[in-house]
Amino acid sequence: MSLAEMASMAPTSGGQYHWVSELAPPKYQKVLSYVTGWMSVLSWQAGAASGSFLTGTVIQALLAVNDPNYSPTNWQGTLFVCAMALLLYIANIWGWKLTSMVQNFLLFLHIGGFLAVIIVLWVMAPHQSASSVFTGFTNEGGWSSMGLSLMVGQIIAIYGSLGANATVHMSEEVREAGRYVPIAMFWFYVSNGLIALIALILLITYLFSIDSVDAALADPSGYPLIHVFSSAVPLSGVNALTILVLLLVFAANIDYNASTSRQTFAFARDRGLPFATWIGAVHHRKGIPVNAFILSCSITALLSLINIGSDAAFNAIISVQVAALMLSYSVSISCILYRRLAHPERLLPARWSLGRWGLAVNIIGLAYVLFAFFWSFWPNATPVDLQSFNWSVVIFVGVLAVVLVMYVAQGRLVYVGPVMQVERRN
Repeated sequence: MSLAEMASMAPTSGGQYHWVSELAPPKYQKVLSYVTGWMSVLSWQAGAASGSFLTGTVIQALLAVNDPNYSPTNWQGTLFVCAMALLLYIANIWGWKLTSMVQNFLLFLHIGGFLAVIIVLWVMAPHQSASSVFTGFTNEGGWSSMGLSLMVGQIIAIYGSLGANATVHMSEEVREAGRYVPIAMFWFYVSNGLIALIALILLITYLFSIDSVDAALADPSGYPLIHVFSSAVPLSGVNALTILVLLLVFAANIDYNASTSRQTFAFARDRGLPFATWIGAVHHRKGIPVNAFILSCSITALLSLINIGSDAAFNAIISVQVAALMLSYSVSISCILYRRLAHPERLLPARWSLGRWGLAVNIIGLAYVLFAFFWSFWPNATPVDLQSFNWSVVIFVGVLAVVLVMYVAQGRLVYVGPVMQVERRN
């Protein structure tokens, strides 16, 4: 809700770095906005790569399921990821006018897919006992307690709830964005709460259908979901159910990459990135940031090359998404909290305002993002070695150090921030 209020105050594609520029103390506006902008770019680009990695490797897993003689390799998986990035480019550049109609269709597909999966698993999958599902706990990470294991594992749930922020970066293409963007963000979380009740049915169904946790984790496909499908239906059914899930994930990737390109475009437009003129250009006929799309898809392809040499290195780059985004959230929420406490009379007007609840909501929101930021760097399992170590902390600190050096060397000279540009025009 804190982000939704700021989106109403300043509905721009820039999102967090723009809000920081608007709300931070004048002395620190430029540097905080610059760092926040880079962290947002890092997060969104890593997230875009993770989506293509997921769809690409699911396709590779399906090939392995259908052909027992096929042995998946990392370099082939990388080619699938690159192919997914190319398809996303085509969909966003040449199919962008059809996006709204396709999304309406996918809503019905999503509902139909949900029913298809749970009914198949209810009727055809082998089932665990109720005691195993509701009272059995496993600590696969080797942590000292189940509570600690839960805290380490909850980062996956956080990753799945980041979609609302995508709406912010489409603000400049939304009618009456100051009103409708925060409404969309708010109802995203409200509806997710309602959908969570339905998702709980799916989760319980899925848990009942796992014949063996160890077997599911060790499945040759690499995806426990495919293992569960395989235990319930023949090969044709596995293909149908998996392709259904794949279509929904790919559709989500189209929207995610659209938001990624807008965020990158906006930061380049404000001179925060190298080659800003090229990245920040808008196609004269299509009216969309085509060059930012090219950059995003190229970054996905380049990041996927790392997968050839190391699964751990690529997964670390992906996991840094949550940490970078949580940092951008914490800085922006801290800035509105500062403005509320120090200069409430200078708080920007908003059509969707938290009113008297603003202070409490900001404090709770800041506490949660700092909590998520802390846990995002933990490894999945112990004992920790080179393979299990969460290298995202190294990548995050390294990128942050480079960004600070870039700011001192160049950024402070060319980047002035959105607020300063508006004040100069006025």
